[in-house]
Amino acid sequence: MLKIDGVSRRFGDVTALDNVSLEIGQGEFFALLGPSGCGKTTLLRIIAGFETPDAGAVSLDGDDLLSRPPNRRPISLMFQSYALFPHMSVAKNVAYGLEREGLPKGEVRQRVGEVLETVGLTAHAARKPAQLSGGQRQRVALARSIVKRPRLLLLDEPLSALDKKVRADMQLELKRLQHEVGITFVVVTHDQEEAMSLADRIAVFDSGSVRQVDQPVELYERPRSPFVADFVGANNLFRGTASGLDGIRSEQFGMLPGTPLTELAAGAEALLAVRPEKIELAEENATRGLPGSVLDVSFYGGVSHLSVEVPGHAKPVLAAVQGASSVRAGAKVKVRWDAQDAVIMAVDQ
Repeated sequence: MLKIDGVSRRFGDVTALDNVSLEIGQGEFFALLGPSGCGKTTLLRIIAGFETPDAGAVSLDGDDLLSRPPNRRPISLMFQSYALFPHMSVAKNVAYGLEREGLPKGEVRQRVGEVLETVGLTAHAARKPAQLSGGQRQRVALARSIVKRPRLLLLDEPLSALDKKVRADMQLELKRLQHEVGITFVVVTHDQEEAMSLADRIAVFDSGSVRQVDQPVELYERPRSPFVADFVGANNLFRGTASGLDGIRSEQFGMLPGTPLTELAAGAEALLAVRPEKIELAEENATRGLPGSVLDVSFYGGVSHLSVEVPGHAKPVLAAVQGASSVRAGAKVKVRWDAQDAVIMAVDQ
């Protein structure tokens, strides 16, 4: 549906986007994920028509988007700040775009009523934005965006202004609404959990380039570059050299088990990544594993996070176990994992 082909954008000496190409399907919930300043919002603004690329093409259903002004694109943009009119009621905020198009009053009333029912705000139609909670204001902004029935809805950090509990609720709400209205959503976020919980597919950005495009599970379990492995969720990273199909050879720890994502030449520099939940803590006298001592144990309700100091490793090894951990700070343990639970990639990707 949406095709982005070789898009580049520079601001003076800064390259915001460097030859970015993406394809987004009809009805897809697609996330642009990356740290601040990586170019994801610049790409969103190019799609919306508020920025012009230095090179490349953007098309929607095969039609060139770049030749159209923003108000002629079948696209809505929901701003991070929501940008609601404070002096207007909820219903008036939602109706504003339709009224500007000159639609008959009866049709405006009908469409506003339908969309307010969809987002669960019918009872709040007469209220002003200041009388609403953060989550309700977010839903008003969403209603105003979808009432015009765009082909594509762009969301710039839509949940960043909400507290954690409301954010979790709104993640579910956004996903439900997206399925209900059938509009393609493209969301910009720096929050990995938000992207993983919302999106059908995720594009990970770094310094203006796309590092990987994948479904959330594939992205988490099979990162294809050191940046993605380190940025998406917590990971334990070990450096070494490629050594066949069963692991890497580390100068400090000898052979470490893992599975290469691609074929690596023997002796090539490699990085092994293993997630905290794949780490197993064994007895100090176990035959297999890296010896270490537990620095800290943090309980988060459903899961406990343990930090283990392993001599020779620059950072503590992170482990996650279900429920409360019986291991205490100061305990001597061995950390280990199975080869199929760790991925190996080239260092220079």
